[in-house]
Formats: sequence, structure tokens, C-alpha cells
Amino acid sequence: MASKKIKQPHPKWSYSTNIYEVNTRQYTPEGTFKAFAKHLPRLKDMGIQVLWFMPVTPISEKGRLGTLGSYYAAKDYRAINPEFGTAADFKELVDEAHEMNFKVIIDIVADHTGNDHQWITDHPEYYVHDDNKDINHPHGWADVSELDYSNHDVWKEMVEVLRFWINEYDVDGFRCDMAHLVPLDFWIYAKKKTSQEKKSLFWLAECEEPDFHTVFDATYTWRWMHATQEFYHKKMNLQSLLTVLYKSVTEFPCNAFRVYFTSNHDENSWNGTEYEKYGDSVQLLDVFSCTWNGIPMIYSGQELPNKKRLPFFDKDYIDWTGKFELHTFYKTLLTLKSTSKALRAGDPAVLTQIISHPEDHSVFAYLRKYKSSQVLVILNFTDQGLNFLVKNVYGIFRNVFGGDDVNFPDQKEVWLKPWGYLVFEKITMLSKSADAKKVLE
Repeated sequence: MASKKIKQPHPKWSYSTNIYEVNTRQYTPEGTFKAFAKHLPRLKDMGIQVLWFMPVTPISEKGRLGTLGSYYAAKDYRAINPEFGTAADFKELVDEAHEMNFKVIIDIVADHTGNDHQWITDHPEYYVHDDNKDINHPHGWADVSELDYSNHDVWKEMVEVLRFWINEYDVDGFRCDMAHLVPLDFWIYAKKKTSQEKKSLFWLAECEEPDFHTVFDATYTWRWMHATQEFYHKKMNLQSLLTVLYKSVTEFPCNAFRVYFTSNHDENSWNGTEYEKYGDSVQLLDVFSCTWNGIPMIYSGQELPNKKRLPFFDKDYIDWTGKFELHTFYKTLLTLKSTSKALRAGDPAVLTQIISHPEDHSVFAYLRKYKSSQVLVILNFTDQGLNFLVKNVYGIFRNVFGGDDVNFPDQKEVWLKPWGYLVFEKITMLSKSADAKKVLE
């Protein structure tokens, strides 16, 4: 079904990983690196592996929107936003995260700078000019100015920016903002120039372009995210929703990583919280994100859950109550994701078998398999409880969320709550000889 493989290898650690987006400004009342660091042990226990920090650079003042401005209007590509702390604070945070075996990636905004970036004064030729020879942004973004990638000096400067963060802060990769607005040839050049012998960097593109996988390990799944919202609000049926999913399977390389999510900074601020968008289906979609062929991404506060929109340009921090209602829910899923080879992303050796009938209007079920490792996922895409007949599944499976083991096909039907989900992991029985060898060891 899927298109041909991409040639570049992914970092070895990334096939079973997950991503947690850190909104430093809104994470705590202080909005600092030091305040965020106190949450690292909790996030580690929850199973988070990659910390993605939204831009940590100073924010331009010219054309600033709101009281604090957009993270994505960089005043200086090689400095730390004093709102968050000092350069030493960020280094200390990255070091502490690495000691706890987190990977750290940061946002790179290559398409544009803030309106008072030094390049505008020193190198106006780095920017796109309109018919009046003014510097601005064609998308109408008033607080930023677009860089001109027809000028290859811009390529060299941006590569030096990437090298700065690699060498000074030992980051493990980059999330590249609006990557498709920058020529793919530049990204090919940048990755080649920043390749590391000691470690393989992770590249995440905020775009949904198959060709960008010639460079990037992972891309966004915007179409799926928008389609699930339309489905919940009854603007499409399950078959139409799954057509969107299958299309992404066939259009993208079979070993490409796709990132699935129900929220992020843009969605939360502009389009609503996941509960506004998906209502009672939120956890079902989270289960899908963590078990389908891809990488799950969680936004700051989803583990609470946070049910308010966070302003984009102003301060309004997450109300941490101390009650992390979804901590165990995410921990269960992320632990399974990291330990089961059947849930590896972008691995052509993993088979995803659809268990539900193509004409089923209620349930989407699939079995993911890698040799003896198997994970069965059953999702009820309706607001009604129902029984589902499981076919072509064999063996004893444990319910990862608790409850009795199930022996398929002896037990053929399972009960699903409204918007309910079941996740089963096959129990692999060791042979007697294997048991004996284990005892001797």
C-alpha cells in the first residue's frame, strides 16, 4: 500500500519514541526554565521521551502582537529569551534532561525573523522585498519579515544558527516551523552540513509534504487532525474518516514517521482545546495516536487535563492542581509504545492488519504485529455502547488498562463503552527449554 522507502536512517532511539511540547511561558506562573525543570521527574514517570521546546529566542518588539509577542518572531537566533531565564539556565535544563535520558529538540523558525532582527539593518538583502521595496511577510503576518532563500548567503547563515544550538546546547534535533515555506533544497543542504558523527539528530517538520521525508524524520498529520474534528461534529462518517487515514498511508513513504496529536500550541490558542474540538472522543483519539503507525505528541497540560485556551501573545499559565487525572492513562500508553516492537513507527517489518469490517459504521479495530509481539486496538467511534465481534485474532491477550486476560477466539465478543477503547497486548508464552535456560542464567 505504502510508497517506497526513504533512504536516510532515523535515529535508533526514535522508532518507539513520543514527543511532549513544552510551552515555557504558560507552563508555570514563573514561566521560566528553572520552574519547568521541577516537572521533569513527573514527565519522566509518565513515559515522556522527547521534550520539544517552543522557540527560546528573544522576541522582537517592532510590530509585537499582544503584551509579550509571538515566540515565532525571533529578534536574535543565537540568544535566550530573558523572559525564560539565562543561557546558563537553559544549558542546565538541557543537561538535567539528558541526565534523565530525555531527548531535547528546539523550534527553528527558518522562514522569517522578527521585524527588528539585526539582519534587517545589516543585511536587508537577506529578505524578500515587495513591489514597494519594503520588507514584510506575504502571509500578512505583521510581526515578522520573510527571509529570501534565493540568496544562498541566507542558507549559510541559517546553517550556522543550527550549528550554534548543536554545539552550545547539545540539542538532539529540531522542530522546524512551517518547514514547507522554505525550499526543500535548503533543508537537504542544512542536514548535510549539520550531520553529527557522535549522534544522529532528529528532524521534525511542521508540514504534510511527502517529499520532505527526504530530509525529515517526521511530519505532521494535519489532515487527519482536521478530519477527526469534522467526524466528531458529524460532518463525515467513519468510512470517510478512514479514507483520509488510508490516503496518508499510501502517499507517504512506508518508513516515514507521522506525528499524531489532538492538541498543540496553535490548536489550543486559535481553534480550541481538544475538549472543544473532540468532546467525549478525546481519549479514544489519544489511544489511536499512541498505537497507530506513528509518533504520538502531547501538548503541555493535556495530562491534567487542561481545559482552557492559552493566549498566544499574553501570559495565562496552566492551572496545575496537583491532580494529574490522565497521568496513568498516558503512562500506560507510552510505556506500551516504548516496549512493544509491534508499535514501532516507520518499521516496514511491522504489519498493521485491519480487524474491523470495511463497511463497519461504528468500530475501527486493528492488530499490529512484529514477529511474536502483537497489540490489538479496538475503538468505538460512536456515542453508544456496543458489542464487537473479534475475528482473525488468536492467542491470550492482556488488557493494558486492567481487567481479565482474554483468549481469542474462545471469547469472540468484547464490550465497548460509548467512545470506548480497548488495547490488548498478546502474552508470549516461553517454551519449556526457554524457561529452563532462563533459570540457569
